[in-house]
Amino acid sequence: MAHRAGYAAIVGRPNVGKSTLLNALVGAKVAIVTPKPQTTRNRILGIRTLPEAQVIFLDTPGIHQARSLLNRRIVARQALDEADVVVLVVDAAAGVTPADRALAESLAGLARPTVVVLSKRDRVRPPVLLPAMAAMGTLLPGREIIPASARTGENVSVVLDAVVTALPAGPPLYPEDEYTTATERFLAEELIREQLFLQTEEEIPYGTAVQVEEFRARPNLLLVRATILVDRPNHKGIVIGAGGAQLGEIGRRARLELEAVFGSKVFLELFVRAEPGWAKDPRRLEELGL
Repeated sequence: MAHRAGYAAIVGRPNVGKSTLLNALVGAKVAIVTPKPQTTRNRILGIRTLPEAQVIFLDTPGIHQARSLLNRRIVARQALDEADVVVLVVDAAAGVTPADRALAESLAGLARPTVVVLSKRDRVRPPVLLPAMAAMGTLLPGREIIPASARTGENVSVVLDAVVTALPAGPPLYPEDEYTTATERFLAEELIREQLFLQTEEEIPYGTAVQVEEFRARPNLLLVRATILVDRPNHKGIVIGAGGAQLGEIGRRARLELEAVFGSKVFLELFVRAEPGWAKDPRRLEELGL
């Protein structure tokens, strides 16, 4: 059997479980996961190398109607042009929404294979799941439709097999020991930002960004110094919290994630700076890699 290799774009509405699925398919944490929609801002590459194939997964921000400059930059449609295979993720627990239908209709005419994943399988019973499968079968006839749960691992291997089967023949595109193209600095920024989303409420995390100022590895210790940018001056105090408690908890949880990902003890130092208008400044967005 010929070796297969290529790109698979994971697309879907916000908060349907794309990043969780990516991590499960890659077998390592390469994308942050929170219950809040639009957590993913950048296109993230996760690489899964098998004896017979190499899949480069593109995790994309949820496809939606974007208004702000930041959101316009993170709409994911461009990934479809590069993908050899499209993985459409639909939240099985929510059912097939009008937005899912619109997205499926836009994919129906693509001249490339599409695998449909009904995510969060562990949260739904057959009476809810079967109509969703039937609806997607009508919208995308002939495509493989797989109920799966990235949280429990159910059918994740089935999704991976379906993607591999749809890839073109070709040699590996990356070294076999790589699992992401993201830099260590980027991963650190994302893991800190993940905790901002998890520990702050409402609109605050959407007006924040993280910039690693220092990233140094010493024997058995990783030193990370990062700045949290907030768009509004009054949000600075909220992120810091009374007596620094909120910032301390963000730092504590982020440090544990950093240690788990990098396999080393981590000394993490966080600062907060108000920078009004950063999310509307093209030059600043470019500097932040957004």
